[in-house]
Amino acid sequence: MYEGAIQDLIDELGRLPGVGPKSAQRIAFHVLSADPTDVKRLAQALQRVKELVRFCTRCFNVAEAELCRICRDPRRSDEVFCVVEEPKDVVAIERTGEFRGRYHVLGGAINPLEGIGPDNLRIRELMSRLADGTCKELILATDPNTEGEATATYLALLVKPMGLNVTRLASGLPVGGDLEYADEITLGRAFEGRRAV
Repeated sequence: MYEGAIQDLIDELGRLPGVGPKSAQRIAFHVLSADPTDVKRLAQALQRVKELVRFCTRCFNVAEAELCRICRDPRRSDEVFCVVEEPKDVVAIERTGEFRGRYHVLGGAINPLEGIGPDNLRIRELMSRLADGTCKELILATDPNTEGEATATYLALLVKPMGLNVTRLASGLPVGGDLEYADEITLGRAFEGRRAV
């Protein structure tokens, strides 16, 4: 549509997840009309994230050092591990303030249609971490979709011989939702996961 640098920027922005052609065009024209100082700051932030951020060598969360801040925190319990698919899931759980154990980031979920099997995830590393016997409970916090369920089931079967207490995050109705709008699977899980009041 456009020529030169502006089209190159639109093309690059369009390659980002969740950014369609119209959004890419809107962002490109915003950058074009933005103050040069703001654009420089954005460019520097992009460059710094590539230079400084890596994955924690223990749990595979994002970090700026060899270990992430959670793995460096001595107040965290080594007896409970929470397995998640991506680093963004760690952030979501941390915002609740409910979990004080350790994490393990798999780097995705089992998805045969996309060619992602157990060997493509950080499952070997998880098994190595569990081998010392310190962990007593493994919380499977994978996404409540087909891939997440398959991954959780696979992990549960894999660690069963270790004698760990394996739990799965409850799923059900969102706060503020209406029963009439809930799908059958969500409502069924809400019934399965009901608790005493």
